Amino acid sequence: MAKTLQQKVVSALSKADLTLSCAESCTGGLIAKRITDVSGASAVFHGGVVSYVNAVKQNVLGVSARDLEQYGAVSAPVGRQMASGAARLLGTDLAVSTTGVAGPNPDDRGNAVGTVYVSLSAQGKTWCYLCHFDGNRAQVRRAAAEFALSLVLRYLSGADMAEGALS
Repeated sequence: MAKTLQQKVVSALSKADLTLSCAESCTGGLIAKRITDVSGASAVFHGGVVSYVNAVKQNVLGVSARDLEQYGAVSAPVGRQMASGAARLLGTDLAVSTTGVAGPNPDDRGNAVGTVYVSLSAQGKTWCYLCHFDGNRAQVRRAAAEFALSLVLRYLSGADMAEGALS
Protein backbone atom coordinates (compact mmCIF):
# COMPACT_ATOMS: atom_id res chain seq x y z
CA MET A 1 0.00 0.00 0.00
CA ALA A 2 1.32 3.44 -0.93
CA LYS A 3 2.29 5.81 1.85
CA THR A 4 0.15 8.85 2.53
CA LEU A 5 1.70 12.30 2.26
CA GLN A 6 1.80 12.67 6.04
CA GLN A 7 3.49 9.26 6.38
CA LYS A 8 6.12 10.40 3.88
CA VAL A 9 6.65 13.62 5.86
CA VAL A 10 7.04 11.79 9.18
CA SER A 11 9.42 9.27 7.60
CA ALA A 12 11.52 11.99 5.94
CA LEU A 13 11.70 14.01 9.17
CA SER A 14 12.80 10.91 11.06
CA LYS A 15 15.49 10.05 8.51
CA ALA A 16 16.79 13.63 8.60
CA ASP A 17 16.61 13.71 12.43
CA LEU A 18 14.56 16.93 12.28
CA THR A 19 11.46 18.11 14.11
CA LEU A 20 8.33 19.91 12.92
CA SER A 21 5.67 22.20 14.36
CA CYS A 22 2.89 24.23 12.80
CA ALA A 23 0.91 27.46 13.14
CA GLU A 24 -2.49 27.23 11.52
CA SER A 25 -5.14 29.83 10.91
CA CYS A 26 -7.41 28.92 7.99
CA THR A 27 -6.63 25.20 8.23
CA GLY A 28 -7.72 25.14 11.87
CA GLY A 29 -5.55 22.22 12.96
CA LEU A 30 -5.83 20.01 9.86
CA ILE A 31 -2.06 19.86 9.39
CA ALA A 32 -1.49 18.79 12.99
CA LYS A 33 -4.33 16.27 12.71
CA ARG A 34 -2.89 14.69 9.59
CA ILE A 35 0.61 14.45 11.07
CA THR A 36 -0.66 12.97 14.34
CA ASP A 37 -2.67 10.37 12.42
CA VAL A 38 0.71 8.73 11.72
CA SER A 39 1.93 6.24 14.30
CA GLY A 40 5.28 7.38 15.69
CA ALA A 41 4.78 11.04 14.75
CA SER A 42 5.56 12.08 18.33
CA ALA A 43 9.24 11.43 17.58
CA VAL A 44 9.30 14.30 15.07
CA PHE A 45 6.20 16.48 15.66
CA HIS A 46 6.23 18.78 18.70
CA GLY A 47 2.81 20.37 18.25
CA GLY A 48 0.92 23.22 16.73
CA VAL A 49 -0.88 26.47 17.42
CA VAL A 50 -4.28 27.24 15.94
CA SER A 51 -4.07 31.02 15.74
CA TYR A 52 -7.51 31.81 14.40
CA VAL A 53 -7.59 35.36 15.80
CA ASN A 54 -4.99 38.11 15.53
CA ALA A 55 -4.48 38.27 19.30
CA VAL A 56 -3.15 34.69 19.28
CA LYS A 57 -0.96 35.41 16.27
CA GLN A 58 0.50 38.37 18.12
CA ASN A 59 0.60 37.20 21.75
CA VAL A 60 1.51 33.53 21.27
CA LEU A 61 3.43 33.43 17.98
CA GLY A 62 5.03 36.88 18.21
CA VAL A 63 3.56 38.30 15.00
CA SER A 64 4.11 42.06 14.82
CA ALA A 65 1.03 44.14 15.68
CA ARG A 66 2.22 46.66 13.11
CA ASP A 67 2.34 44.04 10.35
CA LEU A 68 -1.11 42.75 11.30
CA GLU A 69 -2.44 46.29 11.02
CA GLN A 70 -0.53 47.23 7.88
CA TYR A 71 -0.82 44.02 5.86
CA GLY A 72 -3.65 42.11 7.52
CA ALA A 73 -3.72 38.55 8.79
CA VAL A 74 -3.83 37.16 5.25
CA SER A 75 -0.40 38.30 4.09
CA ALA A 76 3.13 37.10 3.48
CA PRO A 77 4.69 39.03 6.40
CA VAL A 78 2.21 37.52 8.84
CA GLY A 79 2.55 34.01 7.39
CA ARG A 80 6.33 34.17 7.65
CA GLN A 81 6.18 35.34 11.27
CA MET A 82 3.67 32.63 12.14
CA ALA A 83 6.04 29.93 10.86
CA SER A 84 9.15 31.33 12.51
CA GLY A 85 7.17 31.96 15.71
CA ALA A 86 5.97 28.35 15.85
CA ALA A 87 9.51 27.04 15.34
CA ARG A 88 10.79 29.30 18.11
CA LEU A 89 7.89 28.63 20.51
CA LEU A 90 7.89 24.87 20.08
CA GLY A 91 11.64 24.41 19.64
CA THR A 92 11.58 22.72 16.24
CA ASP A 93 13.88 22.66 13.25
CA LEU A 94 11.00 23.27 10.83
CA ALA A 95 7.59 24.89 11.10
CA VAL A 96 4.86 25.37 8.57
CA SER A 97 2.07 27.95 8.71
CA THR A 98 -1.17 28.74 6.90
CA THR A 99 -3.12 31.97 6.85
CA GLY A 100 -5.84 32.63 4.33
CA VAL A 101 -9.47 32.89 3.34
CA ALA A 102 -11.33 29.58 3.35
CA GLY A 103 -14.69 31.18 2.61
CA PRO A 104 -17.49 31.34 1.96
CA ASN A 105 -16.86 35.10 1.62
CA PRO A 106 -13.81 37.28 0.90
CA ASP A 107 -12.13 38.80 3.96
CA ASP A 108 -12.52 42.42 5.05
CA ARG A 109 -9.48 43.44 2.98
CA GLY A 110 -10.87 41.99 -0.22
CA ASN A 111 -8.77 38.82 -0.35
CA ALA A 112 -10.68 36.30 -2.42
CA VAL A 113 -11.87 32.94 -1.14
CA GLY A 114 -9.07 30.44 -1.72
CA THR A 115 -6.25 32.94 -1.13
CA VAL A 116 -3.80 31.26 1.25
CA TYR A 117 -0.24 32.08 2.27
CA VAL A 118 1.70 28.95 3.21
CA SER A 119 5.07 29.50 4.87
CA LEU A 120 7.90 27.22 5.89
CA SER A 121 10.55 28.14 8.42
CA ALA A 122 13.50 25.78 8.29
CA GLN A 123 16.74 26.10 10.19
CA GLY A 124 16.86 29.89 10.16
CA LYS A 125 15.28 30.57 6.76
CA THR A 126 11.64 31.25 5.95
CA TRP A 127 9.84 30.95 2.61
CA CYS A 128 6.31 32.08 1.82
CA TYR A 129 4.06 30.98 -1.03
CA LEU A 130 0.89 32.67 -2.23
CA CYS A 131 -1.59 29.99 -3.26
CA HIS A 132 -5.02 30.17 -4.86
CA PHE A 133 -7.23 27.16 -4.22
CA ASP A 134 -10.63 26.52 -5.79
CA GLY A 135 -13.61 25.02 -4.03
CA ASN A 136 -15.78 25.40 -1.00
CA ARG A 137 -14.54 26.09 2.54
CA ALA A 138 -13.68 22.46 3.29
CA GLN A 139 -11.93 21.98 -0.05
CA VAL A 140 -9.82 25.13 0.40
CA ARG A 141 -8.78 24.04 3.89
CA ARG A 142 -7.87 20.52 2.71
CA ALA A 143 -5.92 21.88 -0.26
CA ALA A 144 -3.98 24.29 1.96
CA ALA A 145 -3.08 21.53 4.42
CA GLU A 146 -2.03 19.28 1.54
CA PHE A 147 0.16 22.02 0.06
CA ALA A 148 1.75 22.72 3.46
CA LEU A 149 2.67 19.05 3.92
CA SER A 150 3.98 18.92 0.35
CA LEU A 151 6.11 21.96 1.09
CA VAL A 152 7.72 20.23 4.08
CA LEU A 153 8.46 17.18 1.93
CA ARG A 154 9.84 19.41 -0.83
CA TYR A 155 12.28 21.02 1.61
CA LEU A 156 13.33 17.65 3.04
CA SER A 157 13.99 16.30 -0.46
CA GLY A 158 16.46 19.12 -1.11
CA ALA A 159 14.37 20.71 -3.87
CA ASP A 160 14.64 24.38 -4.84
CA MET A 161 12.52 26.46 -2.47
CA ALA A 162 12.18 29.52 -4.73
CA GLU A 163 9.20 31.58 -3.65
CA GLY A 164 6.34 32.54 -5.87
CA ALA A 165 2.66 32.22 -6.59
CA LEU A 166 1.58 28.61 -6.77
CA SER A 167 -1.77 26.96 -7.33
